This record gives sequence, structure tokens and C-alpha cells, in this order.
Amino acid sequence: MTSVALDTPVAVRRAAMDLLARREHGRVELTRKLRGRGATEELIEAALDRLTEEGLLSESRYLEAFVAQRARAGYGPARIREELGQRGLNRADIQQALEDSGIDWRQQLEEVWRRKFSARLPADPRERAKQGRFLAYRGFGMDMISRLLRGASDD
Repeated sequence: MTSVALDTPVAVRRAAMDLLARREHGRVELTRKLRGRGATEELIEAALDRLTEEGLLSESRYLEAFVAQRARAGYGPARIREELGQRGLNRADIQQALEDSGIDWRQQLEEVWRRKFSARLPADPRERAKQGRFLAYRGFGMDMISRLLRGASDD
């Protein structure tokens, strides 16, 4: 099957809308995908500007959807922040999306820990390090992790 050349404004717009119909995309990500399909920068910029004006392409909606999806998958704010940064999004916008998400990150940490370690506090330093590494890799802060693994509650 040969791919359709994205050499007209209509073709680029259609391809962008097809991608947006599947899930929210950020502008940088959508640009990269359209470029990979052979569209020129000028056609991409014009199409994405128009989609933004029409409200079909929204960076804030993308951030909101991404944060919610990754949090549901058990990732913490540091990991989500890093992933969004790698996708070319503005750090201030990322921070705002994390704050606006309404996610209780401490509760999120506890749920991830319960699922992975059956809510068993570490019995020795080796187990404590293992649990801490896992939770840090998932993107939770060391202060929250150490409070959790000490069995301390802030309630």
C-alpha cells in the first residue's frame, strides 16, 4: 500500500484531523508525524494554525489528557513532567497542567505502592531500597516515598 502524498493543504489537514480523531496531540508531536509523512513545513504550519484557531488542536487539552492518562497508568508527576518535556512542551505549561489536574499525588503513590508491594512496608534496608527505586522510577518524589516507606501518614 502506498501512502498518500501530503502535498496539498487539504491532504495535510485531513491527515492532521485523522491523527487528532484518534487522540489529543501536541503541536510539536503532530508536526513531527506530518513531517514524517512527507508534508512540508509551510503546509504543516498553515494547517495547524487553522486547527488551533478552530479549537480542534489544543495544547492545554493535550496536556490535560496526557497527565490524566499517565497518572491512571501509575506514573508520578516527575516522570510525567519529563515525558512532556521530551515532547517539546513548555515547562510552565506542564507545571500548570500538573497543578490543575486535581490529582492527589500522595494517594497516587500509595495506590501504586499497594499494587506493586501489597502494602508491605520494607522489612530491611535492601527491600526499602528496592521499593524506593521502583517508586522513584515511576516519578514520585523522594520525600513522599520515604514518608510512605517509614509508615508515616500526613492525614
